[in-house]
Parts: sequence; C-alpha cells; structure tokens
Amino acid sequence: MLGVFAYLASIGLVAALLVEPTGLSSAATLAAAGDVAAIADEEGQTLEVTAGDDTHARDGFSVVKPKPVHAVAPAAGTPDPGTAKAIAYDMVMARGWNQAEYDCLVALWNKESHWNVYAHNTKSGAYGIPQALPGSKMASAGADWADNPTTQITWGLGYVAGRYGTPCGAWTHSQNKGWY
Repeated sequence: MLGVFAYLASIGLVAALLVEPTGLSSAATLAAAGDVAAIADEEGQTLEVTAGDDTHARDGFSVVKPKPVHAVAPAAGTPDPGTAKAIAYDMVMARGWNQAEYDCLVALWNKESHWNVYAHNTKSGAYGIPQALPGSKMASAGADWADNPTTQITWGLGYVAGRYGTPCGAWTHSQNKGWY
C-alpha cells in the first residue's frame, strides 16, 4: 500500500511541475499579446507592465506603483528669537527663499534632529541639526561645528541647496525616500 501511495505522489509531483498550477499565461504569451510587456525570471514568476500605467499584475495580484509625493510642509510659524530656528529663518530669507521653503526646512530638520545641535544617530553616525554624515563634514563651515547651531545651519543649507536646490526639494525627497 505504501508503495502505491509513493508512486501516485511522485506522479502528482511530476504533473504539477509540467502544468502551470496558477493557470496564468506565460511570459511569452503575454508578450505576444502586444499590449503588455512581460518579464519572467528563472523561477517562473511574471511581471506585466501595461504601457503608461502605474498598475501592474504579478502572479495574479495587482501591484500599484506609488506616485512620488510633492510634499507640502506644515506651516512652521514665526520662530522664537535667539533659537536655532530663528537663525535658520534669517538665513533662508537671506538666500531669497520664501516662507514655504522655511516651512519645509523646519519639517525636514524636525524629522532629522528636532533641531538638537547635539543630536547623534548612533547607528549611522549622523550628527547635529542637519544630521551630517559624518558630522565632521560640517567643519567646512566652521571649526565649532560640533556645538554651534549657526555653523551647522550654514553647512546644512549649503548641502540642501547643492543637492536638492531648495529645502522643499529636500523635504519632498525625504518624504518619498525616507532620507535626504
């Protein structure tokens, strides 16, 4: 009896390997249809991409590609005089940026460091208000980079301008990618 069971089990396994168990079309069939591009990997999984569509089907499941978010930061309000945020406000305005750019900067650095000049990420080594990685990069803005908010903000605004163009560019990138 055990031998018959083993024989039938092995026949069932071979049949399952020969017949596509999901009933989905193969990649070649999808590509031949012309309205979708199909990609198959060695394991037999497929990905269908309809031209101009952000919705994809993968192995019978719909996958929707998220659209990038153009992030709008909450209003930051007027900073308290003498604070790091007040220093940043003056520097943002001196660059010719507007209130919306300041709002984005506040949101970005709230997320990164809560405006703590001594903020240190023990996992990555990032440091300071802008979370420079490594923190010693900020020495290019001043030798007092480790404890001076003006130096850190100066460096941080230069980094933001050079890499993202504006604080809102950096904030949008941070919202879409989780980092800046």
